Amino acid sequence: MSDLGGEATTGGLAASYPQGPKLGVDVGQVRVGLAGCDRDGLLATPIRTLKRDPRRNSDVRILVREAIERGAVQVIVGLPKNLSGREGASAEMARAYADLVVQELHRQARPLPVRLVDERLSTVSAHRSLHSAGLSSREHRKVVDQVAAVEILQHAIDMQRSRGRDVGDPVPARDAEGAQGPLLTPTEEPDIKDSTPSRRDPES
Repeated sequence: MSDLGGEATTGGLAASYPQGPKLGVDVGQVRVGLAGCDRDGLLATPIRTLKRDPRRNSDVRILVREAIERGAVQVIVGLPKNLSGREGASAEMARAYADLVVQELHRQARPLPVRLVDERLSTVSAHRSLHSAGLSSREHRKVVDQVAAVEILQHAIDMQRSRGRDVGDPVPARDAEGAQGPLLTPTEEPDIKDSTPSRRDPES
């Protein structure tokens, strides 16, 4: 793939997906991991972990602020399907969270496209990577959500480049009454303390 005139190409055809920095999101009941990628969409790297705040959704506001400050052109949220491909409670939670992100983006007049991408095995892969790096199970908790977000985003940008098109399911905007609107097109809260167990930990 090459970049000609600001547009990525694959096989001589212009790629039909947003070009630029992107944000990857791993949603958990307790924590939310964030990852970002470079402007060329080649490498995903960890950013930070946020504490989930279901009452005030301060984490959603921090996430959107992160996307805006980084000049993100797209937000990729992991959709944790079962190995069979079915969706359970975790997938429902991810869809609800992605909807909150879309609402906050619109509230701030930054209607970035948000897409849900299958994240089967991303958490397993994240734990394996951390284990290979020599981190203990206790140390895993501090960064596993970020690493899972990296897995989600890297998988998405790799598929975009190889297919030359966008991947995942677009998250539609909703109007004030809660009805789905048209699909989106590209266009001082504290940090979390890392001591809270994640949904992925046996203790949680």
